Amino acid sequence: MESWIDERLTRQIAFIAEIDKLKGVLRRTLIMDGSRLENTAEHSWNISVFAMLMHEYTENPCPSLDRVIRMLLLHDIVEIDAGDTFAYDTVGYADKEDRELAAAHRLFGLLPDDQREEWMGLWREFEAGESVDARYANAMDRLLPLLHNYYTGGVSWVKNGIVRSQVVRRIAPVERVTPALWHFAMELLDRAVEKGILIQD
Repeated sequence: MESWIDERLTRQIAFIAEIDKLKGVLRRTLIMDGSRLENTAEHSWNISVFAMLMHEYTENPCPSLDRVIRMLLLHDIVEIDAGDTFAYDTVGYADKEDRELAAAHRLFGLLPDDQREEWMGLWREFEAGESVDARYANAMDRLLPLLHNYYTGGVSWVKNGIVRSQVVRRIAPVERVTPALWHFAMELLDRAVEKGILIQD
């Protein structure tokens, strides 16, 4: 019994030590005061709180907040190996799925077998985006960067020549999950265009 506990704990601690590297993975997103790029560990925390906060705007069937938060905390762990792929990078997206799947196998493979299967399952569910919980998690993951772009004066949009229709396509999952937040997002994009921080195509 003790040897099983020791092995299990050793693997769990190894996993925790490995995912500490997420703090060093920089994203293309500026933090909202515009002072620096955020790292993926910060994003994982931020998106989880955001999902908690916005949960009241979901409609039936209501997503399980517990499962949603677990997905959001786990889904970007793969960026330790695969790196962050810019949302509008068509070249980067060509092999994104393969890179992230390999990373998921390695990283979740550090865990004890039962946790590996459970957490890998949550990661796959998020990626598939088909369940009620995954749809909400994905919607929040698309909506939060829009806020970052808006509050930082559209730096990333302007730098990369992003136009309004690209952003609308990117956040499309929001409309299906929460019409209230979809209308809010559309108003925010209108304001961004008026301010000249997003191009109207």
